[in-house]
Amino acid sequence: MTSRVFSKVLAIMDHGGFPKLQKWVWRNIYNLLSRFWRDRDWRFMNYGYVAAGAAFPLRPEDEPERAFIGLYQQAVEGLPVEGARVLEVGSGRGGGSRYIARYHQPASVTGLDYSPATVRLARRLNADTATVAFETGDAEAMPFGDSSFDIVVNIESSHCYGDVAAFAREVGRVIKPGGWFTFADMRGRNSIHELDTQLAASGMELVESRDITQNVVAALDAAEARKRERIGRSWLMRRFMSEFSGSQGSVLYKGLTGGQVVYVARRYRKPL
Repeated sequence: MTSRVFSKVLAIMDHGGFPKLQKWVWRNIYNLLSRFWRDRDWRFMNYGYVAAGAAFPLRPEDEPERAFIGLYQQAVEGLPVEGARVLEVGSGRGGGSRYIARYHQPASVTGLDYSPATVRLARRLNADTATVAFETGDAEAMPFGDSSFDIVVNIESSHCYGDVAAFAREVGRVIKPGGWFTFADMRGRNSIHELDTQLAASGMELVESRDITQNVVAALDAAEARKRERIGRSWLMRRFMSEFSGSQGSVLYKGLTGGQVVYVARRYRKPL
């Protein structure tokens, strides 16, 4: 039953049906998760990224979340983050914003999320990082002035939005000229062209386009044992969390490994 329901949620997400309902459903899912999954050692809810080659450096206390941090490392690697004003849209539990602040020396990181309960949790989980702040707000109508940020990060969040093109236009508005937008998310294979059309509404130049599906699957495999152990302690939400987290055997895992779902990364730059 849980698998069938989750399949329907993914189908609605992929075809853009009922946008207002879609936003409402995802907001309440994340509100619920933030109330019932409050562990300090789970600052991430993404599917992760494992790159080939040498591992990037991490402090010992961050090693358990390496697979999830990897999705942020690939997003900002090579970008001029030091001294920059960074905005993460869809910041969730705040681990990605915290990682960027702690390892890449920006001037500041602002995390924006649609779920009030998740913002409250992010503030609690990341109170040890002074250069990070979290705010509640809508990705499609951001509460920031024009040209407020040097870099905008959006990781595994856009599938929750009712109007991705409206989000992209807001990104183009809040980024200063010469600034960067780094994006990663999943879609059904037949919807990738539509996604790129929506993101092009930002008016920014596409600089890099990658299919990172295999790296994401490698991260799901690497994190499987740790997720299973934690899910096993959540008897009330066990079946839902197995699907939501992309565990082996889930609808999403099968989609990614079977080629029906594609995980992409994009980088854009705003003209000077």
